[in-house]
Amino acid sequence: MATKPRIFAVVNQKGGVGKTTTSINLGTALAAVGRRVLIVDFDAQGNASTGLGISRPDRTLTSYDLVVDRVAMEKTVLSTIVPRLDIVPGDENLSGVETELATDARRSYRLRDALMDYIDRAEHGDLVKYDYILIDCPPSLSSLTLNAMTAADALLVPLQCEFLALEGLSQLMRTVEAVRSGLNPNLEIQGVVLTMYDRRNNLSDEVADQVRAHFGNKVYNTVIPRNVRLSEAPSFGKPALLYDYRCPGSEAYIRLASEVLQREKSRAA
Repeated sequence: MATKPRIFAVVNQKGGVGKTTTSINLGTALAAVGRRVLIVDFDAQGNASTGLGISRPDRTLTSYDLVVDRVAMEKTVLSTIVPRLDIVPGDENLSGVETELATDARRSYRLRDALMDYIDRAEHGDLVKYDYILIDCPPSLSSLTLNAMTAADALLVPLQCEFLALEGLSQLMRTVEAVRSGLNPNLEIQGVVLTMYDRRNNLSDEVADQVRAHFGNKVYNTVIPRNVRLSEAPSFGKPALLYDYRCPGSEAYIRLASEVLQREKSRAA
């Protein structure tokens, strides 16, 4: 029997915390160790698509078409420069999803329905079978994020090592509980990843200690450093792991992928 892919929503309603960087580089690291990975770019900015070298003209069908017009997912999927890593691109049309689906009673299930339809057909046909699907969410608790949480098996939460890092997370946790109680009772948190860590700054250590005290073993041991190569890579249309494999940011995401896989192995045991 084929194993269904694990679906992770990469989520935090704050912007600039490393959601897209994490989606791209974790996806690349998982693909590098032989997993077949799909990223769903669910942000109207389309930065995950840009960071994987997908030009605007090439985004003829996007995640907008997937959830609004119910286009079959395989028609929206594009290959990337990373072997075994594909993407459903995103674009500015996603900003209109909330309005266009406002009268649909099942509007929060649109992405789940699309993914489940594809997964079911892949199990019984010749479509690509993915091991992991990563949904790169927008920086808000919008209809798009609710769709992602409803579709996901688990959440991966990037959290920056900066002042007031925990501010707003209580709102995210309330949303998670609301989704569990009404839309997706099996939703879990795969882990919290500390990003933009600066070992020269005592505040980073203080924030890391605070987050670990709050979330316990949900926090990954791996921390993602503040690293200029991570910031530069998207402008070249490459994941950091291709742009500079040996930079501290790339090495951190390789370790994070190992941790994610270990947690998945423990969960399945």
